[in-house]
Amino acid sequence: MTKLRQQFVIVGLSGGVDSSVSALLLKNQGYHVEALFMQNWQEQNNDNCCVAEDLHDAEIVCDVLKIKLHKANFSNEYWQKVFNHFLEEYAAGRTPNPDVLCNKEIKFGAFLNYAQSLGADFIATGHYAQHLAQNGEEMLLKGADKNKDQSYFLYLLDQKQLATTLFPVGGLTKQQVRTIAQTSHLPNYAKKDSTGICFIGERKFKNFLSEYLLARPGNIITTDKKIVGKHEGLMFYTIGQRQGIGVGGQKDRSEAPWYVAFKDQKNNTLVITQNKNHPNLMAKKLICTKVHWISGRPCDLPLKCRAKIRYRQLNQDCIISATNENSNLLVEFSDYQWAITPGQSVVFYNQEQCLGGGIIADLQ
Repeated sequence: MTKLRQQFVIVGLSGGVDSSVSALLLKNQGYHVEALFMQNWQEQNNDNCCVAEDLHDAEIVCDVLKIKLHKANFSNEYWQKVFNHFLEEYAAGRTPNPDVLCNKEIKFGAFLNYAQSLGADFIATGHYAQHLAQNGEEMLLKGADKNKDQSYFLYLLDQKQLATTLFPVGGLTKQQVRTIAQTSHLPNYAKKDSTGICFIGERKFKNFLSEYLLARPGNIITTDKKIVGKHEGLMFYTIGQRQGIGVGGQKDRSEAPWYVAFKDQKNNTLVITQNKNHPNLMAKKLICTKVHWISGRPCDLPLKCRAKIRYRQLNQDCIISATNENSNLLVEFSDYQWAITPGQSVVFYNQEQCLGGGIIADLQ
């Protein structure tokens, strides 16, 4: 009798607990498991970089699990396909989300290609998301842990990428993952979650961005046109921002906090308000561009569904319809949305299924 070949999966192992438990679960399920540690950012000064620490943690986990660890450097791909776009968006006054593009181009692009070159049947990651194949369609579903669901960052995945990807912790809560890691004697069971820019980590953002883009200082004005200070460059601010504006108390003004209401790129002016519900901060309609449908085919429009304009936001009822401009879409929400931010992603859902999304281009 011919012995069935073990299915071969390579886990993207970051050194964190989620990807470590993913490798453990897959091994327990009978897969032939190997791991890949990706280095995707390289610089002269590594003081802010924890790559060595993460690699060390990944090596220890692989020793415990007795699996092979591969190493690859995708720094060039990251720079060309993710970071250049990141800089272009900030230079244009928008606020990009590098995690979305990083997932498409690196974690499910360069990594997938590398794994397949080694003969892998699947790749796996520690994302809190789920995958279901139904009626010939690969579907992306929300993770079971609603506080950790990461489907928002995965809306650019396509049918091929989903068909070859496993999300082992997608059906678990974060606490369950840490418990599994602890009881299985994984040394990183209590390791803090990574934050900051995808693969770059936590930085003093203003200093980091200043290394790559020339800041253009300008006036800070109120929505009633009064100059109240100077900004250091529009790229350092985002719509709805409350902290770090630097205007402090103003004579004849209340002590209420200030919010960034608008970035006037043409006049290099930062417009602020003390009214959290100012019309510049509240809108029901947005235009999105670069629309991607996970199914590979556009949904019939108009489409009544739900959407979110930022990670961790609750899904909001909306109607999506066509516009007269190329393939852009109009998204009209049932309720006003606060601080819709150009450059960020609007992601569409049908109950638990992530349908796709687009980049917020403008408000209407």
